[in-house]
Amino acid sequence: MKILLTGATGFLGFRTLEKLVELPQVSKIIATGRVLKKLHTISHPKVKYILGDLTDQLFVQQLVNQVNYIIHAAALSSPWGEYKDFEAANLTSQINLVQACKNIEIKKYVFISTPSLYFDSTDRFNIKESDPLPSKFINAYAETKRLAEIELEKSSIPYIILRPRALTGRGDTVIMPRLIRAFNEGKLKIIGNGENIVDLTSVANVADAIILSIDAPENACNEIYNISNGEPVNLWEKINMVLQLLNKNISDKKAPYFIVNILAHLLEFKAKISNGNEPALTVYSAGTLAKSFTMDISKANLLLDYKPKVSTDEAIHEFIKWYKENEEN
Repeated sequence: MKILLTGATGFLGFRTLEKLVELPQVSKIIATGRVLKKLHTISHPKVKYILGDLTDQLFVQQLVNQVNYIIHAAALSSPWGEYKDFEAANLTSQINLVQACKNIEIKKYVFISTPSLYFDSTDRFNIKESDPLPSKFINAYAETKRLAEIELEKSSIPYIILRPRALTGRGDTVIMPRLIRAFNEGKLKIIGNGENIVDLTSVANVADAIILSIDAPENACNEIYNISNGEPVNLWEKINMVLQLLNKNISDKKAPYFIVNILAHLLEFKAKISNGNEPALTVYSAGTLAKSFTMDISKANLLLDYKPKVSTDEAIHEFIKWYKENEEN
């Protein structure tokens, strides 16, 4: 196997790369990203880093010419930003990769999408891949990821699309660190009743799902799969767990969701008519902290033989150990 791994310098890409080099059937990995990050870089004879921009068609073609498998994990993931930036990072990159595959025999294309495209600001439980999607996506990130899925679906490339939920574990520089910063700045408060149940996912489990996707049989291809730990948890209990492991304690005061949601809409409106910078609170962020959100992973269990190995608590402890060793220094 000769594999192109995009987003290789990011959280999920780095953790996937660690597992790929251990596979005897993998002979070469082209690892691409925009910038090498010390904490997300490995040195191995199988790995060749080639940095560049996936919106550059020539660059993409040069990458694809060297491989017969693609894992596309690169993305612009944010609750806020200009549509054109998400379109370039998430859709144009997909179009370029799919186009580059046309005259090459790509045996499998694994695309990392997002369950954000299910989000509709309501409590949702046991969401299936076949459930109807919202008529209007919550943000540009979700919209462009769905459009990218469609590009792959209408191609003739054997594909697997994964929608992993809320990754945590060693190497996380986004979700948990963002919550910790909000707490340190006095901005983190319980939104809603604090009883919302959500799926969190160990990044190690997602990397396992990617490996399973590469080796998946033909009957599992050309499908979309939800990926999570399969053990819904109380979100605020786990946030508190993270903070307590760092000798911090969140206040038990609660902010009513409907008030926070109105405030988020006002802040977004103000941002749009002024400088466009990300507001302190977005509608999506408020909703993810207040609403229940769980997914059915039985399809991945059945067709990919996906079985989560790392529990949510284990992933949190893994993150805390890494965070103390790196982020606090």
